[in-house]
Amino acid sequence: MASGVQVADEVKQIFNVMKVVKNDDDENERIRIVQLWIDGEIKVENIYREKDLEGVDNVFKFIKDLMRPDQSRYFLYDCHFDTKESGRKEELIFMMWAPDNGPMKSRMQYASSKSAMCRVVQGVKHIFEMHDVEDMEPDSFAERLKHNVLRMEGHPLRGN
Repeated sequence: MASGVQVADEVKQIFNVMKVVKNDDDENERIRIVQLWIDGEIKVENIYREKDLEGVDNVFKFIKDLMRPDQSRYFLYDCHFDTKESGRKEELIFMMWAPDNGPMKSRMQYASSKSAMCRVVQGVKHIFEMHDVEDMEPDSFAERLKHNVLRMEGHPLRGN
């Protein structure tokens, strides 16, 4: 069931920037995380570039902390991880955060508007639905990536 909520043009532009990373781009300006919310349409709430995360020890934990237990959100995440097979990988992930304990109306609105976002983020490597903080534990998140992940955002996983 679609909600009829539209995606703001700014979201489309940001996604296009995120999916095409050029070698000559300034690494500090690279967009790593975009937090999106519904306010009449799907809009950008926050953008975090590489330079904004400079003092952050664990980017993955930073994203997890953005996922509040009382509000649904969408996220675009430029995920960096290391695998056994090919070393460092960077993949773009679209996530819907709709916490089980959050307001039902909000969860339903985000779930029914997800298809509009999926049309915009075509070509994204992964689409995840998250409903519990356990979904954001590094080991379970890495398992969803379908790679033999050794490290997430520079931090070793428990199983390694």
